[in-house]
Amino acid sequence: MDSKANNISEPSLSQYFANDPPSFFDEIAANKASVSESATDGTNALATNCQNQGIKATAGPNSLQSNFANITSQSTPSTGTIGNLTSHTFSGGFKPPEYIENPGELEEDLKVPDQVRNFWEPPHTEPGVPPLLTMPGIRIANDLPDLIAAAVSEHLGNQELCLRKILNADSVTQDERGLRSLIAAGCYRAAVNLTGRLLTIYGQGYGRAGQPSKHSPHSLQLWFTRLTLLAKLGEYELLQQEAEPFELLNRSDVYYEFYSEMYPDKTGSIASFSFRLLLAELPIYLGNPQLALDRLSELYVICNEIKQYYNERQPPEAQEFWKKRELRVLHAIVNCALIMKKFNLIDDILRSMIFDRSDLSKEERRALFSAWGRIYLQIGDIFGAEQKFAEARRLRKIYSQPDLRDLVDKGLITVAKNDFPEAYATFQKALHLESGNTMILNNMGVCLLYAGKLKDAINLFERAINLNPQKSLNESLLVNLSTLYELESNHSKNKKLNLLRLINRYKPDLNISLEICLKLQAIN
Repeated sequence: MDSKANNISEPSLSQYFANDPPSFFDEIAANKASVSESATDGTNALATNCQNQGIKATAGPNSLQSNFANITSQSTPSTGTIGNLTSHTFSGGFKPPEYIENPGELEEDLKVPDQVRNFWEPPHTEPGVPPLLTMPGIRIANDLPDLIAAAVSEHLGNQELCLRKILNADSVTQDERGLRSLIAAGCYRAAVNLTGRLLTIYGQGYGRAGQPSKHSPHSLQLWFTRLTLLAKLGEYELLQQEAEPFELLNRSDVYYEFYSEMYPDKTGSIASFSFRLLLAELPIYLGNPQLALDRLSELYVICNEIKQYYNERQPPEAQEFWKKRELRVLHAIVNCALIMKKFNLIDDILRSMIFDRSDLSKEERRALFSAWGRIYLQIGDIFGAEQKFAEARRLRKIYSQPDLRDLVDKGLITVAKNDFPEAYATFQKALHLESGNTMILNNMGVCLLYAGKLKDAINLFERAINLNPQKSLNESLLVNLSTLYELESNHSKNKKLNLLRLINRYKPDLNISLEICLKLQAIN
């Protein structure tokens, strides 16, 4: 370690993490416009709750707010970032993050010297004992199928299927450029299929699990991309199988030192920090959030130790670089704690982030106070939420008008107080600031429903879809609209099939099954 850190002796750290110079694989879904709307779309359970209770405008604030301000563990991964905690529309609930780097941060990362980025050591191996190797492989022989096409063929026939025009793994170049094209177009299943072909070139294709092969930054970025897409698509069984050989990326052959002839001047981990974060959080997807919390806590300690090591050392940006990583892990821990309902832990973390960090800007502190208030709403503490929202407002620029964050905060408070007409009016103002935001549309629709205006809620959703089908055919909005159709009539199937027609034409993939989205039963 001395040779890597200016010959200054320090206690050895057990593991080290960093990103190599980023590639396009870190930008799995670069359209940041969808972050704010999907990061808080926790209303999937709302319409189901209405269906169970009947159409009533007298629902208790606790049950209602928990639906507005909650992203349940069943929420599907959608475009967002690990830092969704500070998103201006974070709702105070768990959302599986995307592990997607902010492009601006990527540019900053490129400025960090290799000795900072690669500040870690490979695991210790006993002399004469062969090291354990990382031996992944594709676990399915065939490509992932197009589930939307299958549903269209079953319910609407081949004539409608002919109208489906999307990219697939065969219609793009068989390289990084082709993979980038599929991801940009939202064709995530096809992108998974192409990663399988590209990994086969590295000797890590189908049937190769358990067989030795060489790793490179490119091959590990391919795996990171593939596993992230599987998480996004909800393919958790396959995700678990294919992620298992990597463990926590702590074996010798994922470090540059293992390939000294290929990389004579490089040291440290080949795998990106985001890949390690994904593997640490993986147990959340598999129903074991406590294990994820343990892994994330260990990762936080290591990031903190490295950050402290660089305190008052050169280069000056090194500590800031690791501070950002430390914050990313803290955001992940909060997300994990939300699903476990460990609100005391969340309280401690947010208090520390706000009051112990002098380097946070006013806007960053404001975002955290807002997130804190929305979490208070989740546990039914309206007074505590109002206090946090008041703190957030005090940090707003002097004389500035209420922005999207303020309006959503006010709307959620109003919902918790059962004043649905006022909440609707507030969310409507927010929609004027960000037209087409599906989170706000969902909340407006549910306000109408609880105010006894079922047809108005349906019209709101249908109008949003007609105005912008590509954006508004959002999974949670589809779930809510399908439920409203069922509440409206026993003959809702034709309306759901019309939605399926639109999905066929405008959506390459959905993050949850059509059986859940549209509640369409398979034809026997």
